[in-house]
Amino acid sequence: MPVAVDIQTGVQPGLRFAALLDRKGGCRDLDWEGVRAWRPADGFLWIHLERDDPTAAAWLRGESRVDPLAALALLAEESRPRVEDVDDSLLVVLRGVNVDDSTGETEMVPIHIWAEPDRLISLRDKDHQLNALRNIRLALLTGKGPRTPGGLLAQIAERIVEHLELLLDGLEDQVGELEEDSLENVDGAETRARLASVRRQTIKLRRYLGPQRDALYRIQHDDASWLSDEAKLRLREVNDKVIRHIEDLDALRDRATILHEDLSAQISERIAVSSNRFTALAALLLPPSLVAGLLGANVGGIPGSDNPVAFWEVCLVVATMLPALWMLLRRLRWL
Repeated sequence: MPVAVDIQTGVQPGLRFAALLDRKGGCRDLDWEGVRAWRPADGFLWIHLERDDPTAAAWLRGESRVDPLAALALLAEESRPRVEDVDDSLLVVLRGVNVDDSTGETEMVPIHIWAEPDRLISLRDKDHQLNALRNIRLALLTGKGPRTPGGLLAQIAERIVEHLELLLDGLEDQVGELEEDSLENVDGAETRARLASVRRQTIKLRRYLGPQRDALYRIQHDDASWLSDEAKLRLREVNDKVIRHIEDLDALRDRATILHEDLSAQISERIAVSSNRFTALAALLLPPSLVAGLLGANVGGIPGSDNPVAFWEVCLVVATMLPALWMLLRRLRWL
């Protein structure tokens, strides 16, 4: 079956893969020698590099024929989503949502892109994986990949946000569980720790999705000659999805904030109840303590000092005083 094609990546230093598209949905892999020998007349070329590899950096600066300022931006560590147009080319920086298959953890993976009429160069760090690009390359190897430069850029934009919906569904489920735990007064410490984790994830995602929305908007309205109307339409749909995801994130953030306030209110109520109990206990023991203090004063004239049953009489007075004080505090609604 075509799906069983072995996908080889990272065979050569700095080069994850290089695919020469046939504009029919398929591709042919190239190595560094093939990349250096490529000319625009050979067809559309997609090169995927490791941004922090010296070999890739040297090729991009010296042999790629990319604008020097654009090459510097592609190799920069700063990865805030943005778009810059240079003549008929685009410099694009996006962030992809990737889910680690082994650990299930989610990470925001930066991807830097240089797109021009006959070539697209993408870069990511060595220690990051991006399943979205792997899926596109698999589609190319099976003859079902993008056929145009604009189509490839649109597919990359689609794929890097496709895991976001699943991530938001997971966050929404977590917030729902936390709300139920809050109503049932489940262990507050664990609930607060889980809530803090959810809030950090929503803040992190919101931080990058806002600029990414603006970047995608700029791409779909760019006048590059190789961006077809179909590609712009797909980019608009991706942008609409990102906008909906941002709205969902804002709603999750508001729910998490309300839940945090509810938990804080519950803690304050518990503290107030405990304080009231200690105050009531102190009020109950204050009169007996006063009596004991007076009778225990080391001065002459203490009544009952010569009476053998005086101690039991004092105990009886205190025992009678406590229920009376209890009723008084109940009447005053201290208890």
